[in-house]
Amino acid sequence: MRSLKNIYVFTCAFTFTLWNDIQPSVGDEFIVNYSSSLLTNVPKNIPVRTQVLDFSHNRISGLSISEFIYLSDLQVLNLSYNLITVLDFSVFIFNENLEYLDLSYNNISKVCCLTLAWLRHLDLSFNKFTVLPICQEFGNMFHLEYLGLSATMIRKSDFRYIKHLQLHTVFLTLRNFSLYEHQSLTVLTTRNLHIAFAANQNFIFSLLYDGMSTSENLKIVNLRYTLSYKDFPSPPSTLLKKIKTTALTLDAVDLQWAIILQIFMLIWYSPVEHLTVRNLTFWGPLEELTEYAFLPLLSSVEQLISLDSSMKALTLEHVRNKVYYFNQEILYRQFSEMNIANLTINDAYMPHMLCPNRTSSFQYLNFSHNALTDELFQNCGTLMDLKLLILQKNKFESLRKVSFMTSRMKSLKYLDMSNNLLRHDGADVKCQWAESLSELDLSSNQLADAVFECLPVNIKKLSLQNNQISNIPRGMVKLESLEELNLASNRLADLPGCSGFASLQFLNIEMNSILTPSADFFQSCPRVRELQAGHNPFKCSCELQAFIGLERQLGGKLFGWPAAYVCEYPEGLRGTELKDFHLSRLACNTTLLLVTALLLTLVLVAVVAFLCIYLDVPWYVRMTWQWTQTKRRAWHNPAGDQGPVLQFHAFISYSERDSLWVKNELIPNLEKGEGCVQLCQHERNFIPGKSIVENIINCIEKSYKSIFVLSPNFVQSEWCHYELYFAHHKLFSENSNSLILILLEPIPPYLIPARYHKLKALMAKRTYLEWPKERSKRALFWANLRAAISINLPISSETNE
Repeated sequence: MRSLKNIYVFTCAFTFTLWNDIQPSVGDEFIVNYSSSLLTNVPKNIPVRTQVLDFSHNRISGLSISEFIYLSDLQVLNLSYNLITVLDFSVFIFNENLEYLDLSYNNISKVCCLTLAWLRHLDLSFNKFTVLPICQEFGNMFHLEYLGLSATMIRKSDFRYIKHLQLHTVFLTLRNFSLYEHQSLTVLTTRNLHIAFAANQNFIFSLLYDGMSTSENLKIVNLRYTLSYKDFPSPPSTLLKKIKTTALTLDAVDLQWAIILQIFMLIWYSPVEHLTVRNLTFWGPLEELTEYAFLPLLSSVEQLISLDSSMKALTLEHVRNKVYYFNQEILYRQFSEMNIANLTINDAYMPHMLCPNRTSSFQYLNFSHNALTDELFQNCGTLMDLKLLILQKNKFESLRKVSFMTSRMKSLKYLDMSNNLLRHDGADVKCQWAESLSELDLSSNQLADAVFECLPVNIKKLSLQNNQISNIPRGMVKLESLEELNLASNRLADLPGCSGFASLQFLNIEMNSILTPSADFFQSCPRVRELQAGHNPFKCSCELQAFIGLERQLGGKLFGWPAAYVCEYPEGLRGTELKDFHLSRLACNTTLLLVTALLLTLVLVAVVAFLCIYLDVPWYVRMTWQWTQTKRRAWHNPAGDQGPVLQFHAFISYSERDSLWVKNELIPNLEKGEGCVQLCQHERNFIPGKSIVENIINCIEKSYKSIFVLSPNFVQSEWCHYELYFAHHKLFSENSNSLILILLEPIPPYLIPARYHKLKALMAKRTYLEWPKERSKRALFWANLRAAISINLPISSETNE
């Protein structure tokens, strides 16, 4: 449990450098961060349960025991990048659980020691010590694994108190270095030794030689030597027998070419298996190189590399050449003939590399970020054991020549040609790839659709990301073994089918030009387990609904769902995730939409037909047509015809069944006696030869009033309804009060048909004369009726007649 707790604490400690809050941030109750808070003293409000505490990048100049006495659970303390000048370990006497203490990058020059029994990590590097601050009490720190120190001199006696400790890593920062006693480092027992020089200093080679005799893993930073090669201290003859280092890293190296060759010869004979040189700059006066050692050294190296060595891997990164002229072919020959498994030359402006003269032991070659061209390894049959070849960021142009380059590499499995200038024009000459090649990276080139005519048939993993592919041609070479295909950042408009990729399992087609991906993709590609199709300009429409449904059906096969799948079109839906885009089945199914529209139309027609029948709309249409035709004929009368003139006081409308009352009561009482009322009756006043409707309209228009004799018989008469309709039309068209209603007999509402809504409205809104049953009231009835139709009619020829 304690080891797991320690892992947690140390992980938190290493993440402190990422924090930059002015106020203390508490990730949980055990972690407190005061970094970059402009503190000059340790605050007093630190939670007592704190286990991880960060005071880095402040201005703290002193520490006291009272500031940490209550932090009994403290395990990690970071005080780097402050202004502390004196360190008294008794400050932490009550912090018995303290395991990680970082005091690097301060101004400490004096230490008052005390044993901190549980301390595992102590960093005092980049301070102002003159001698190494190693106290006798350090010898009792049996849990100590990491020790960072700084000084300006090193003596054998400095390490006497800790020589028995089994350290994992020792880090030495040496500024203004002035003294080093030979073999002082060899006293240490550590697996990893890291030495950082501040600048060009003396004793760097002595420290290098002793460091190689001290630890398995050695790293030297700032290995610079500006003196002449004549003053270079050659390694002692007994050194090879003492070397323990198997992994050597040299960073920021600035040496003469002759010195580099001398060191390389030493390393080649040594047990070093992995050599890494970063930020290498080699230089030197050409005259001096030629005069003293350049050509002999090259000759020695040429003999050396043909011999067996412990070297397995050589890495050269960020190489700069200040030698303006030398025979580079000699140098390339030395590299190509090396008897090692792994060779990396990265960012060295290397324009070429020779094919080995004999069967090479290279299994891994990395020549990325150089100036290599299509001529590399053409017709080269000695790289039989090569398995991985990385040539990214070079100047290759022809994919066909690249295929020929690999054709004789019988063991090649992985090839990285990304970030070049590769093209393929689909020439008649077929490509010839290594049959063993199973993984190929052609991303970030200038390849178009024709690339599918020049691919290795046995490929399993293929990357064509960031090219100019717009379509996968049907006549392509079938890649039956292809399992992973990356087509991201191209110009594809739809998901490709799997007619040429029978074994495809993973497809990346992100950042293309796909608006509506095909929904039948997984039907044509049944083996695909993961599809990355996000970050495309999706058009959210009906066509996309089927694709969205795939995620609901298959679940988990769309990588990045739902965040990476967002609508781009139309403008109103931009930014909407596809999972939130929904359209009804009716909106997206044309057949269903047409059927629904047809059904609604039929229902609407049925409803309209029912209403027309119920409200007798055809009858009203027919009456309106009759009235319009009559009016039209009237308008087209000869010029001598002056149109209708009032000839009657009233037009009588009645049912034939009520004719006895009209003839025996109504007409006699109105036409006889005073006033001489002239009534229009259809039996005597309709003009033969004209239609009934036309006669009705003429009689109504030539009458001052229209008298309607209402009874149950009236509502059952079709012609009475016609007469009432035309009279009502005149009422509204001429804005006159020409209707007189006589209720001969009471009419129950249920007897009035629905189509007689005008009659219902008139009886509800207008007053009417009711025929009295008592004879005593009839005189008043006739008087009221006469008064209603009383008017002086104009004299006309028709009246005189």
